[in-house]
Amino acid sequence: MRLIQRLFLQSVVVMLVFGVAVLGAIEWRVQHRLELRKAAPAMNAGAADRELAEARSDDALLRAIRQDVIIATGAALMLALLLARMLSRQVTRPMEELRDMARDLAGGDLTARPPRSIKGGEVGELAESLRQVAEQMETRLWEMQSEEALLVALTESLNEGIVAVDARKRVVRINETGRQFLSLRQPLPFPASELPREPQLQEAMQLVLSGAPPIFREIRLAERTVTLTVRALSGGGAVLAMYDLTQVRRLETVRSDFVANVSHELRTPLTIIGGFVETLQDDDVPPELRRQFLGMTEANVQRMQRIVDDLLDLSRIESGGWRPAPVELHVEDVAAEVLAPLQHRAQDKGVALLIDIAANATRVFCDPTAAGQILSNLAENALRHTSTGSVTLFTQRDEAGVWMGARDTGSGIPPEHLPRIFERFYRADPGRSREAGGTGLGLSIVRHLAEAHNGRTKAESAVGVGSTIAVWLPTPTLID
Repeated sequence: MRLIQRLFLQSVVVMLVFGVAVLGAIEWRVQHRLELRKAAPAMNAGAADRELAEARSDDALLRAIRQDVIIATGAALMLALLLARMLSRQVTRPMEELRDMARDLAGGDLTARPPRSIKGGEVGELAESLRQVAEQMETRLWEMQSEEALLVALTESLNEGIVAVDARKRVVRINETGRQFLSLRQPLPFPASELPREPQLQEAMQLVLSGAPPIFREIRLAERTVTLTVRALSGGGAVLAMYDLTQVRRLETVRSDFVANVSHELRTPLTIIGGFVETLQDDDVPPELRRQFLGMTEANVQRMQRIVDDLLDLSRIESGGWRPAPVELHVEDVAAEVLAPLQHRAQDKGVALLIDIAANATRVFCDPTAAGQILSNLAENALRHTSTGSVTLFTQRDEAGVWMGARDTGSGIPPEHLPRIFERFYRADPGRSREAGGTGLGLSIVRHLAEAHNGRTKAESAVGVGSTIAVWLPTPTLID
């Protein structure tokens, strides 16, 4: 039944109840008087005359009727109010339930639904509409949350830093990479003014927010080199995308330095060889001087050969073309084999070659070729920089593996050079190293061989006291 029909019917019922009550009271009073009039002869004379006189009095009848009407009206009104309340509850209860449900929806409770008992009429249609609205809102909210979770997952998985700025210049979205690039930890949203005061970044953002086309720049953020892309958003605002080029630029620098170092390392012996060859073409060169020049030419050829061999070894290790095959080795045997060809040179310099193998570290798990190359490079490097004293090949165990290295009493390495001695062609004293015949690649090869075994390197030194350079090799359970 329609709501207006229900209200009209309830009003009619209340009016009928009220009218019937009033008319019934009047009818009752009239009938009562008529009965008194008919019964008057049977009553005793005195009393009957008085009653009949009162009944026949118009004023008395009107007063009685008025009194009855007032009483009937009061009773009818109370009954009508009670009935109206009962009937109105049937209308207001569903409306209150719908109001409470709408309030719950507005408060964020999308699980709220109207009672199934509300059916028919406008209220029933309203309840059904609210039920559909709630279901659609719940579905759309779930879809929005799914899209938001997918968007967050996508942005967080990027290697690029993403920052979204709205039209009011507030940062409304930023992924973890962007926070790392910009060193930001503020909760969203926050003013764009809190972004780093890097001039090029701020300028690019302001230009795009002012309507400029997309901007592409390479900027510096702290210690990073970053490509910055700034684009306008369709609804106002801008999005900043940052990609870290630090590693790329570092590799470009390493490559450039590598080419320059290789060229420099090869140019020196080539120049010497070229000069000797040109001199030896003269037939007037004495035999002794010719033999001397040929010996120096041979030494420089051997030096170039060592450089080329070391470069090939380094390239093979770095490219993954060589994989270690670790086996159990007795370090003392490897050390003795390494020191044997160095004895003559050590005697000429007055340097003692020693072996110090710890009782609990007599064996290591290492590729045989790699172990020999590691100890050989360390021993040659130590002997090259030691003029008096000793060079000792040693081992030492810790809880997870074995340290294997060389300890000398040479000139030592200044502290500022220690972090870089494992770089290719890096020399703490370039002139002295070249005079001693070093290629500048030995320690770099040692580091790469150690890392190929899941190991690591360390260097300790004191100027004028000596140096200790060692490789840590893990136990078999830690070797891939």
